[in-house]
Amino acid sequence: MLTTEQAQMRAADIVALSTAAGADAADAVYAADTALDVSVRLGALEDVGRSESAELGLRVFVGKQSASVSTSDLSVDALAALVDRAIAMAREAPEDEWAGLAPQERLLHGAPPQLDLDDGGDVEPAALKEAALEAEDAARAVSGVTNSEGGSASASRSIWALATSHGFAAAYAATGYGISASVLAGEGGQMVRDYDHHGARHRHRLMSPAEIGRGAGERTVARVNPGMVKSGAMPIVFDPRVGSSMLSHLIGAISGSSITRRTSFLLDSLGKRIFAEGVTIADDPHRPHGLRSRPFDGEGLPVSPTEFVRDGMLETWLLDSASARQLGLEPTGHAARGVGGNPGVATSNLFMAAGHLPVATLIEDIADGIYVTEMLGGGANGVTGDYSRGAAGFRIEKGEITTPIAEFTIAGNIKDMFLALTPANDLEFRYGSNVPTLRIDGMMVAGA
Repeated sequence: MLTTEQAQMRAADIVALSTAAGADAADAVYAADTALDVSVRLGALEDVGRSESAELGLRVFVGKQSASVSTSDLSVDALAALVDRAIAMAREAPEDEWAGLAPQERLLHGAPPQLDLDDGGDVEPAALKEAALEAEDAARAVSGVTNSEGGSASASRSIWALATSHGFAAAYAATGYGISASVLAGEGGQMVRDYDHHGARHRHRLMSPAEIGRGAGERTVARVNPGMVKSGAMPIVFDPRVGSSMLSHLIGAISGSSITRRTSFLLDSLGKRIFAEGVTIADDPHRPHGLRSRPFDGEGLPVSPTEFVRDGMLETWLLDSASARQLGLEPTGHAARGVGGNPGVATSNLFMAAGHLPVATLIEDIADGIYVTEMLGGGANGVTGDYSRGAAGFRIEKGEITTPIAEFTIAGNIKDMFLALTPANDLEFRYGSNVPTLRIDGMMVAGA
């Protein structure tokens, strides 16, 4: 794999070739990745997989016409042909008045911030096998576990570089490690499954394989012999592992493309209350060794911590340069792109701030409700906000989480759900998007 300096040079070189060949402007992405995955099942090695990839994506502009191409053939002749093909394609493309590079005056200047994303580790397959076996063994050791879907461990390292024809060039590297286990409990047609997993940028920050395995086993056994639930309106409490889906509905509704196309249920909500008082939702791209930290966005703009929702009020849209131009606003530093196509928008380390109530206090007045630990299918209508998903979890009776339940649907409207949402105080930064335990009153439940 190239160094970050070599990756940056590779992207910058093809941009220079493009402008020399007649492009008015260009940007390029170089992305390389090496990954190693080991999986085990029932105490035996099941699979070892190693992958290596390197790709280069080029976007060129001829006036307001543009084209994007990508390749994994990085030879000199192939890159020269790629430039010629991209420029020819752009000259045949329709004009787009909003297209173009990010504003030059907004580009990140100077060295990108150092976010401690790369621990430089090089893990041997034997070490990953040992971790996977330990996770599965711990899961299978939980009383009541009857079978296993396996354990796995992974390690990867990636490099991402971006260069533009108006003066930006930078690159960064990141490592990633993961451990997971998935097991079953119960017998015959009544078997249930669950899992646990953890990921980290630095290997020493991973939870122990034994802890992951125990978590998977205990989650699974708790779900054995699920009952049914009656239909009606009741409070729903979301486990943090599934509650983060609420953030995805918000981000989809405030992204630039949804606003410019007028396909968002929050279309007229900027500057208005969309959550209850005290609810804050933020994004922190500078979080050290964060799973989604990044030193600059997909167009070369600086990134910074942003509060999308402050004390329940919607503060901003998520805008790349094209959507910002269309709306007459400034890009927000949330552009994201791969090796192909135009930039879109994406968050980094997204989270809902912790509330003030312990989980026990959050549920103590619920006489009849549901604690949701799994959601299936469905989702939210991005235009209307209508929401319906299959779910599984546990009954809440007289303020206590009690017996497992399954095969029911929860429904409502996202706008109403946001306003009725109360966060607990148990926020942990464990995933790419994180929320505390969430309570939403008045949701409709349909049992089987």
